Amino acid sequence: MAKIIAIANQKGGVGKTTTAINLAASLAVLENKVLLIDADPQANSTSGFGFDLKNVKTSIYECLIDKASPKEAILSTEIKGLDLIPSHIDLVGAEIEMVKLPNREQMLKHTVDKLRDNYDFIIIDCSPSLGLITVNSLTAADSVMIPVQCEYFALEGLGKLLNTIKLIQSRLNTRLSIEGFLLTMYDARLRLANQVVEEVRKHFQDMVFQTIIQRNVKLGESPSYGKPVILYDAGSIGAANYLNLAKEVIQRNAPLKEAK
Repeated sequence: MAKIIAIANQKGGVGKTTTAINLAASLAVLENKVLLIDADPQANSTSGFGFDLKNVKTSIYECLIDKASPKEAILSTEIKGLDLIPSHIDLVGAEIEMVKLPNREQMLKHTVDKLRDNYDFIIIDCSPSLGLITVNSLTAADSVMIPVQCEYFALEGLGKLLNTIKLIQSRLNTRLSIEGFLLTMYDARLRLANQVVEEVRKHFQDMVFQTIIQRNVKLGESPSYGKPVILYDAGSIGAANYLNLAKEVIQRNAPLKEAK
């Protein structure tokens, strides 16, 4: 049964989608069966794997709103063992359509639960907001990974996200935990970046991943080629960082797998 990890931060530009794409790819390279769900209307995880949005016939939108089978939406990627459920710009309107529906916060959970037995990990790329789609993602997930940018406003807004997580834990998903805080866009030459790392580690202690994602040109270039960085340049720092993160995620979840 899959461990479902939502990657969330309502602050844009923190490396959320980059993490979703490259963590999913790295987990698959390490011989896990992985599903990446693009739950962001910008659909960057979808285009980041080289899929043309114009050719997407069934997306997460159809699964949520039209009750399409999630199996119909699954696309195979270049990486063995890694599948994708794509997003679409139509997802922008889904929140409005879902508002009046009963159990509107549980709709993604019902979709994901149908696929849970087929994978080791299911990664959900959330939209940069705390709207209904993100609430659905957190309700469907076992845990949430929070990317934190190593820059000045890093901790700003984290309070709102953590309050939302607490609310969901108390009302919608009692099993939701924090998988960890992931430090991203790190530049060792900058004193500020080192201060942010120190502050986040002091604040959240063991909840912070040991792996830090460094600023890397290849990470920025790879989406324009429709590839995760491990396919674009396997020898890059970015590829090494995300492989290390994947190993850390596997290690953190090993006791759970053994218990099952």
